[in-house]
Amino acid sequence: MRNDDRAWLILANAKVRASEYGSLSGCFGTAAKIVELGATALQKSGLASDKADAIANPDVEHLQLELEWLQQDRHHIVKLGGDDYPELIGQISDPALLLYVDGDPGALQLPALAIVGSRNPTSGGTRNAFDFAQHLGACGFSIVSGLAQGIDTAAHRGAIAGGATTIAFLGNGIDRVYPAANRDLAHEIAEHGALVSEYSLGSPPDRRHFPQRNRLISGASLGTLVIEAARRSGSLITARLAAEQGREAFALPGSIHNPLARGCHQLIRQGAKLVETADDIVAELAPLVSHVLQNAVESTMNDAPEPAHDEQYSELQKYLSHDPIGVDELAEQSGLTIEQVSSMLLILELQGRVEALSGGQYSMLTKGAANRPRENSS
Repeated sequence: MRNDDRAWLILANAKVRASEYGSLSGCFGTAAKIVELGATALQKSGLASDKADAIANPDVEHLQLELEWLQQDRHHIVKLGGDDYPELIGQISDPALLLYVDGDPGALQLPALAIVGSRNPTSGGTRNAFDFAQHLGACGFSIVSGLAQGIDTAAHRGAIAGGATTIAFLGNGIDRVYPAANRDLAHEIAEHGALVSEYSLGSPPDRRHFPQRNRLISGASLGTLVIEAARRSGSLITARLAAEQGREAFALPGSIHNPLARGCHQLIRQGAKLVETADDIVAELAPLVSHVLQNAVESTMNDAPEPAHDEQYSELQKYLSHDPIGVDELAEQSGLTIEQVSSMLLILELQGRVEALSGGQYSMLTKGAANRPRENSS
């Protein structure tokens, strides 16, 4: 445990904001020096009286509880300005002063995509969230969500099923699981990534916390994908925050008869990118992190079945020729799902067997072309 952990926990429990810490550190220096000041000096620096009192007279019992929590395996705190603080969150207008992490703090450094949506999705929405997360995780993205029931749960499970990293940002203390039905899932997430919260231990889930939590979900991610959301939905807040933070916003369209598609259609009208397959997202974000994604996909490719000896790949290749063909048509002809086809085409492309053409179409490469080294996109 680092010597300044106690000081940072005191500041976090006093609910000091990142901007306030910036002012205090500019005047007094380190967190350890700030917490040594009396309430009067802190108030003179412009800090509110309740926060100044909380710093000068911390709850010693609660502080000890957090220090003991920090000594346990996989428990960490990540401090604003520290080397392990996620760069993208540090760029937003209101970054968290301190993040409590149960799991691997390094997970917060990976290129991430947020997947959010309805707590009561259709079976199709649940399947899409699972499949998109599994495919995008295999492409090298960490999958970020909020541990809520519905789309969030499916996204986390899809990432885990694909062997990818997944991160859950919580609207309560890191030592509590909400909803309780996701207790086992929370443990799996901590083993395959991280549970993250800016709220002190014991903090209950509160309606006011979740919009604040959403800014971290979008802020930690290169883009946010919304799958099924009503017109008045917290997921729309997350997408709006993503746009305000300079991130990409994606939305999966649905039937005009499905009320849960209306929020996504609203986002598309407002400028979110319409998504039909996971590769639409990969194509949009890959230029930002092409080298990371390329390495991750090639690693996944090495563990994938050899196309020539896999029944599904053999079935797919029956319908591939030198004539361009789209993913939808391949899925219809082969009987595979669109997500399966997209994932398999990505592997085949990296192995130099197929070529991606404009308009989302693909064609087989000649034997000579397949043997040529594949050029990296940038």
